[in-house]
Amino acid sequence: MALTLYSHPLASFCHKVLIALYENGTAFNQVIVDLGDPGETAALTAKWPVGKIPVLHDGARDRVVAETSIIIEYLQQHYPGPVTMLPTEAERQLDARLWERFFDLYVSVPMQKIVTDRIRPEGGNDPVGVADARRTLDTAYQMIESQLAGKSWATGEVFTIADCSATPGLFYASIVQPFASSQRNLAAYFERLIARPSVQRTLAEARPYFHFFPYREAMPERFVHDQG
Repeated sequence: MALTLYSHPLASFCHKVLIALYENGTAFNQVIVDLGDPGETAALTAKWPVGKIPVLHDGARDRVVAETSIIIEYLQQHYPGPVTMLPTEAERQLDARLWERFFDLYVSVPMQKIVTDRIRPEGGNDPVGVADARRTLDTAYQMIESQLAGKSWATGEVFTIADCSATPGLFYASIVQPFASSQRNLAAYFERLIARPSVQRTLAEARPYFHFFPYREAMPERFVHDQG
């Protein structure tokens, strides 16, 4: 099998790429990386010295591809499937890129700030940074609520790379900063996302690791237990 994805089932940015792979039924091997294991970390940094996951290795081309946006675009170029993650029409492509970046930067990043602050050593917490992250999420939720008016997916009626980005960011963010009761478009969108088979598969693979999530006690039970 040509493609190998180095990832971890609990990592939100890995979920983003997994959803894209599963949407298109792309064949690949998955290597779960334990970043606490020096040997596994060394093997990863030999491929991508930054040491961040996910990383894709294409054995057929002997090429390492890093960064989620680039991985998904690479897959579309070389391993296309029925779901076009980046629209070909220029204006729609810009919209998809914009909202993909939006969900990464203004949902996933502040969510991670809140989550990782909980596991900092005693005396190392950053309450100001966490408060800023929560304000960013509040603003992001309001903008998403407006963006989704009259739309099924982030940029319209077609599932794109933006929705791959939205799913893991909103999944974890909704646990640490629940949506407001008035944000009906956002809540309905989230339900559409988690109903997709690609997302159900990704969450099922993550479920055995959810007990490591620092906000496990706040995670809705429907995600913790297998519903099927």
